[in-house]
Amino acid sequence: MICGIASDHGGFKLKEAVKNEFLHINWKDMGCFSEESVDYPDYIAKLAKAILNNEFDKGIAICGTGIGASIMANRFTNIRAALCHNEFTAEMSRKHNDANILVLGGRVLKNEEAYKIIKIFFNTEFEGGRHENRIKKIENLCL
Repeated sequence: MICGIASDHGGFKLKEAVKNEFLHINWKDMGCFSEESVDYPDYIAKLAKAILNNEFDKGIAICGTGIGASIMANRFTNIRAALCHNEFTAEMSRKHNDANILVLGGRVLKNEEAYKIIKIFFNTEFEGGRHENRIKKIENLCL
C-alpha cells in the first residue's frame, strides 16, 4: 500500500513515529521535514493534490490540533478529511463518509492512541448505500 503523509512542525514528531510504526506501508512523505516552524497549508495542500492526482488513495495529515490541517484539506473538491480523536470517529469516517484523509492532532494524541486510530481508518471499508448519496450531495451543494 502507498499512502501519503504530511504535517507541519506541530505534527512532525507524530508523523515520524507513524512512519516508523507502520513499516509495511510505503509512505510518500509530503513534508515537513523538521520541527522548524512552517505553514501547514503548504504541506497539507501537497497531500490533497497528490490524492486528487491518484498518486495514492488515502493520506494522513497532522498538525498541532488537527483543526488547521482538516480545514485546509477540505478546501479541495473530492477530499473528505476527517479529524479523528478516537477509534469510533475513525471507523465512522470511513464507513459513513468514505474519508480519504485521516487528520490527527500531534499535540492532542499520544502515539499509541494515534496508532489505534490509524489501524481502524485503514482497515474499515466504506458502507456505500444511503451514504453514497450523501457524499454526492457534498460536492453538488457546494458548487
